[in-house]
Amino acid sequence: MRPVVRVVGLGPGTSAHLTVRALALLNESPVVRLRTRRHPAAAAFTDVVSYDEFYDEADSFDELYTAIVEDLVAVATHAAGHEVVYAVPGSPTVAERTVELLWSREDVTTILEPAVSVIDLACATLGRDPMSDSLTIVDALGSTQDFRGPGPLLVLQAYSPEVLASVADRLPSDVSVTVLHHLGLEDEEVVTLRAGDLTTFRAADHLTSLWVEGFRDASVALGDLVEFVARLRAECPWDREQTHASLTRHLLEEAYEAIDALETFAVALAEGDADDTIIDHVEEELGDVLFQVFFHAELGEEEGNFTIATIADTLRDKLIGRHPHVFGDVSVSGAQEVASRWEALKKIEKGRTSVTDGIAWQLPALTLYTKLLRKAALFEVSVDDPSSSRDHAIAALAALELDEDAVRDATSLHDVDGAWGDALTSLVAAAQAAGVDLEGVLRERATRLRDAILEVESASES
Repeated sequence: MRPVVRVVGLGPGTSAHLTVRALALLNESPVVRLRTRRHPAAAAFTDVVSYDEFYDEADSFDELYTAIVEDLVAVATHAAGHEVVYAVPGSPTVAERTVELLWSREDVTTILEPAVSVIDLACATLGRDPMSDSLTIVDALGSTQDFRGPGPLLVLQAYSPEVLASVADRLPSDVSVTVLHHLGLEDEEVVTLRAGDLTTFRAADHLTSLWVEGFRDASVALGDLVEFVARLRAECPWDREQTHASLTRHLLEEAYEAIDALETFAVALAEGDADDTIIDHVEEELGDVLFQVFFHAELGEEEGNFTIATIADTLRDKLIGRHPHVFGDVSVSGAQEVASRWEALKKIEKGRTSVTDGIAWQLPALTLYTKLLRKAALFEVSVDDPSSSRDHAIAALAALELDEDAVRDATSLHDVDGAWGDALTSLVAAAQAAGVDLEGVLRERATRLRDAILEVESASES
């Protein structure tokens, strides 16, 4: 006969929160175990054996919970009737790791008895309906990542000031958080604070939870943008007419405008002069690029080809595969090795015979040549060192033959490709070795030239 562990909940407060069924099992069953006496309801069961000593002996919670489960199975196996009643704080179905471990075992039958949970008590205290509010239950210790909106969230296991500090770091600082402390007890406290002030509540213990009101984060904002684009597509005549092909030029234009804004932003940051106007401009231009991606995703969903979710999942999966040093057990010595591995992984992933496969040859020539130089450096293809590149550029410039007539003749067949090619490629190689983006340099000089032209034009008109 397979042993049985029957799990009952002590409720979130005193023994008054116990169900009649739970009281009967705890009082009448021949073999009973408490996970811990550190709970108000446990005071009514002074003769029941607890696992508190296991807490003192274990080096981690994982080790502790495994040891408790092993003992429960052993006790049930040797008990009369092959059954043990196991009492846990709160409800067996909420945030109880030992129950999860019991469920995963095939050598024991686990039966859960319904109980009042901290969720019930929190919602009753605050007068909230978990379904209509779309309440999300989260574990304060479950992750180190930021909490996701929109909320509300009920954060469990907020049992110490240190845990409260961790929760505060994972929320926007101005979000409203209600501390639910000792609910149902005589010393109950319900205190509302800003997330940034959570650490001022010093009484947190194992009977402390947090209710976080709704807040906007990336997932909420991007979800709203999906719905917004769908509405534009449905209700705007211009948007309804667009196709993937008709939108390509807009993506290109928006990308260039974003680059322009980012370059201005980068210079302002370096000079300590990034004011709100510059920041707002970057935000606007990046938003325009994002809108193009979401628009194509909306079209893809209408066609049944792809969605913003599949795009995001594909991107994440690809980047996980390209970062085995982050998501796997690969060790790297630095950024250069990461770049080399990236190219090798991409080559295997896409079934390419060369790292040059997939390069867009429609790129501006300077960008294309610089990209190929980077590929060459990664695989130790012979290229000039920085000093040689500079010397070759100087020598090539000195050797150039200039033909004034060619300037006036748009169809001139004057053969200058060799010398100019030597000068230009050597200059690009020297710039690449120095970490200089010649496209960016040329755009910056173009901006200067434009400003000079505007200044002359303005002077001539005054």
